[in-house]
Amino acid sequence: MRIHSSEAIILRSLDYGEADRIVSFLTPDHGRLKGFARAARKSRKRFGPALEPFAQVCLYWSPPRSGEMVSLKEADLLDLRTGLRRDLTAIALAGYGCELVEELLGELPGQPQVFEVLRAYLDHLATQGTMQEARMLLELRLLALAGYDPHLLHCSACGGGFSGDRAVFAVERGGSLCLDCAGAGEGLSVSVLTLGTMARCLRSPATLFAGFRFGEQTLHEGGALLSQALGPHLGRPLKSLQFLKEILSG
Repeated sequence: MRIHSSEAIILRSLDYGEADRIVSFLTPDHGRLKGFARAARKSRKRFGPALEPFAQVCLYWSPPRSGEMVSLKEADLLDLRTGLRRDLTAIALAGYGCELVEELLGELPGQPQVFEVLRAYLDHLATQGTMQEARMLLELRLLALAGYDPHLLHCSACGGGFSGDRAVFAVERGGSLCLDCAGAGEGLSVSVLTLGTMARCLRSPATLFAGFRFGEQTLHEGGALLSQALGPHLGRPLKSLQFLKEILSG
């Protein structure tokens, strides 16, 4: 039986039975896959710590005989990202990023850009520490890569610019609206400066997370905007998001 191999990011893992493990992982060319690692918790030689969430690994597997899970044969650990495991907020942000990729992108094959963005995000958490901007940048870039990026710089209804310093964001109408096109009480009131900042972020390198600093208004409005933009494309509430909110509020 043919053995496949690829660099991968471990998105999550679940202990199964007495020694096995079920693993969800992201690869550049095969997209997201699920694998069954037999005796993974007993075999330090074949797997060791390589199946821990957020790890960068080289995985070897054979295609499934039935069902959807591949059969994991062994894994070489490339980077455990020990740095992010020392901080609970970083762990929460990493878990959210991995679950967001799983839910937003699904099982589409061949996602090298998504792979590189997630790799850069996790590396940033491991080496540079946590920041609210990293989460917003990840959300914005994943929306764009999935083809769901909202209209930001012009009114999605009339195509015109914004005459004042405020606009309305309504995801059900494609994104930003000028005040003339927005209905009374419709959508989320946002600053035009916030919309401009987010549009500029989309023009920056997709794997760059360091060096961004947003003001309180942009963090508040941009976070609310992205939450609305993501909502229609997520089939279920993300468990990691609730955990992240609890950590940030605690």
